[in-house]
Amino acid sequence: MFRYHCLNPISQVGLDQLDENYVSTEKAEEADAILVRSAKMHEMEFAKGLKVIARAGAGVNNIPLERCAEEGIVVFNTPGANANGVKELVIAGMLLAARDIIGGINWVQEYEEDGDIAKITEKKKKAFAGTELQGKKLGVIGLGAIGVLVANAAISLGMEVYGYDPYVSVDSAWRLSEKIYHAKTADEIYKDCDYITVHVPAMEDTKGMIDKNAISLMKDGVVILNFARDVLVNQEDIVDALVSEKVHCYVTDFPTKEIVGVKGAIVIPHLGASTEESEDNCAIMAAAEVRDFLENGNITHSVNFPDCDMGVKGEGQRVTILHKNIPNMLGQFTGLMAEKNINISLMTNKSRKEYAYTMMDVDGEIPSEVEEQLTGVEGVLKVRVIRSA
Repeated sequence: MFRYHCLNPISQVGLDQLDENYVSTEKAEEADAILVRSAKMHEMEFAKGLKVIARAGAGVNNIPLERCAEEGIVVFNTPGANANGVKELVIAGMLLAARDIIGGINWVQEYEEDGDIAKITEKKKKAFAGTELQGKKLGVIGLGAIGVLVANAAISLGMEVYGYDPYVSVDSAWRLSEKIYHAKTADEIYKDCDYITVHVPAMEDTKGMIDKNAISLMKDGVVILNFARDVLVNQEDIVDALVSEKVHCYVTDFPTKEIVGVKGAIVIPHLGASTEESEDNCAIMAAAEVRDFLENGNITHSVNFPDCDMGVKGEGQRVTILHKNIPNMLGQFTGLMAEKNINISLMTNKSRKEYAYTMMDVDGEIPSEVEEQLTGVEGVLKVRVIRSA
């Protein structure tokens, strides 16, 4: 029996994936698993029994990843589960920037009591005229789950699409339309494109990447879209660019005190993944990751440990060990097993930077003393023996 705790409301469609072996608890300190969306966890203390945290979404800046790793807690996210919802809002953002739809709607609302609105409309509508997306150049920086969908959708809209991502995965490359031009540098995107949309994670080398230097390379009247992270765009520099009209429009899903109310800024209240479908998909994926880890020991889409999959656990016992990525760890694990005459029928080991994960299927049972000895090996963070079939 496993216990789970929800720090935020989680879609019931996802929670329904947890069968009768899972029970909800109101106390986080009792949980084997925590499911979370946006709740901040940096100040939380974690119980020793906590094994996994699943973020029903992509961003994990609300979770103390390093501390979780040191305490042997695997953190998952759900990349791609909300990708379609974000893609659709990015397309909507481009349309809002191209055509003064918001201005037109606001103008009509001002004349809602005027009986002659139809006649007045024909005279005033030119003030809200815009441009079409077809034939314009779109630059997509970051070709992950969302970037690929945006790029392909823009092709269908008749745009000329340029993509840049030095770390594009094989899976993403296969899903990209062959009509997309592959830029070798971000500067190519800045110099050539009418619309630029950013879809990269917030890391030290991406924070503030859209700054005055990048903007200076762009076309006059460029449209910039940011539905990834607010910190990717230097707020002071984007405000200056809007005021000077170097940037025609900045469309963002992240309200900040600097950008709200600035002419040319279309600020959306973080609605990218706020669809019923996205919330359901994220919850379903998070629940599946939790189950596979707790029941089989498999890690998929972790952000602080390596992904590792040894399939469905059979009738025997499976030993899982979260540990530091240092020499002679495997030798010590197998040596302990040999001393106790325990045969390892299947083993795998994966590493990711300073952390590693080892899984072993064994014949027979693991005595509690062996579990304690494994836990006592220097560099071991957490040992778990999955005993039930």
